[in-house]
Amino acid sequence: MEAIPGPSGLPLVGNFFDIQGKVPVQQLEKLADAYGPIFKLRILGRERIFISSVALMEEISDEKRFWKSPGDSVADLQKNPRGNRGLFLAASEEDLDWQQAHRILLPAFGPLGIEEMFPEMYDLAVQLVLKWARMGPSYRIPVTTDLTRATFDTIAKCTMGYRFNSFYSEQTHPFLQAMDAVLSAASDRLKVGSILRQWLPWDNSAKETQAKKAFMSQTTRQMVQSRHGNPEEKRDLLNLMINGKDPKTKETMRDGLIAANMITFLIAGHETTVEAQREVDNVIGHGPITLKELKKLDYLSAVLRETLRLCPSLPEYARSIRSDNPNDVEFLAGGKYAIKRGDKVHCLLAKIQTDPEVYGGDSQVFKPERMLGDAFNRLPMAAWAPFGTGRRGCIGRAFTWQEGLLILAMILQSFELRMDDPTYQMSIRQTLSVKPEGFYIRASLRKGITPESLQYTLLSREKEPTSPSTGQSSDGNAIKAEGKNMTILYGSNTGTCQSLAERLAIEASKYGYDPVVTDLNTAVN
Repeated sequence: MEAIPGPSGLPLVGNFFDIQGKVPVQQLEKLADAYGPIFKLRILGRERIFISSVALMEEISDEKRFWKSPGDSVADLQKNPRGNRGLFLAASEEDLDWQQAHRILLPAFGPLGIEEMFPEMYDLAVQLVLKWARMGPSYRIPVTTDLTRATFDTIAKCTMGYRFNSFYSEQTHPFLQAMDAVLSAASDRLKVGSILRQWLPWDNSAKETQAKKAFMSQTTRQMVQSRHGNPEEKRDLLNLMINGKDPKTKETMRDGLIAANMITFLIAGHETTVEAQREVDNVIGHGPITLKELKKLDYLSAVLRETLRLCPSLPEYARSIRSDNPNDVEFLAGGKYAIKRGDKVHCLLAKIQTDPEVYGGDSQVFKPERMLGDAFNRLPMAAWAPFGTGRRGCIGRAFTWQEGLLILAMILQSFELRMDDPTYQMSIRQTLSVKPEGFYIRASLRKGITPESLQYTLLSREKEPTSPSTGQSSDGNAIKAEGKNMTILYGSNTGTCQSLAERLAIEASKYGYDPVVTDLNTAVN
């Protein structure tokens, strides 16, 4: 066994000054270059372990030995006086609120549930594209701001039936402003300036952050109360959280927990060009984008994968020994390094996903071809993990993927893009995630397209069926099932089989059957 390497620190503060910089994760990546695939820091009396190789990531992702552990910034966000924590902020899989929310919400994020959100995603993507078209080629597009608005509005509309209408105001929505301030405060908690500021008697930053947290909580609670007072018959996440019952306990979610999870979703959500544009032209052409066509954009999917490989939006996450693991010490690298119970192992994704042992000498080069078909499937599981791993991985992965493909395809279909400043060098701003800072582009409509023709094309599409028929006749009355009884049983973790069972029941009722849909566990019991 060997000691985990790392820089020697100073008395009391340890390695505190080794991580100071505008973008903390970049300081950590420099330390990984200096000390290798695993290193240790001591910061203000607490030890932290960091890994940066695919091999170690494979080991630490073993769900039988380790599980997700909240990092320092997330731990700071967990300080909630009401005690409600959404999926993202739960301390562990043992958290009863996390278990309840996960069981109720997981089916909605299955493949069929996400497909049913396509029309609303399309609507918000159209708003983004039409704004750029109407502003014209001289408009400096604030890429990060506009895409954040699109993502924020899409999540709110698809999951809660709520329109923030971010594109109808020059200023970003107050909720977005509050969210950005809260995330920035959590990310900055170990910076020198933030620590020193806390000792100043006139500093109100902590109170301001708490006030913004309270505003976010109040906003989401009002949305819950509004739905209670004005119920809607729709299959969105808000209805599911209000009316859905935990399949294990048969209990519903309390309003405070619903509001906390709504905040979670709103926080989360947030030569290559020629080839990608050629694929969009070949697959989609000039007409409206459909869900069926979206699934055929293989090269565009590879572009998204490669982008998330080189620039994962969540720069790192932590793992620790499971509480139900009988071992108080686990070993990595063939017994070389000891991980003790209580240790947090931080996985530096940008370093792991550019490991030259897996990706070769050009691992830092943007090369979408490595993410196509069999080449992607042959990669080790831990070599590409921008959405996390295990049960605590991102529940909205399929949602994010469909939204990202749709927006990117619509932009490439409509515009020729160029950088506002050809000499721009990537600058990163870090909160809990990382985003480009000061990055602007200009968008010119492609040949033959005008803002008016683009609007006509995008808004006159025929509605693509993304959900099953409702079992209604042409006059809107339900088709009566006056026939044989039918029991349809399903076993489902992600909701796919449940959705298929419900679709089968609708179709069966049209043929005279009287179907009952239930899960296998209920039938056995």
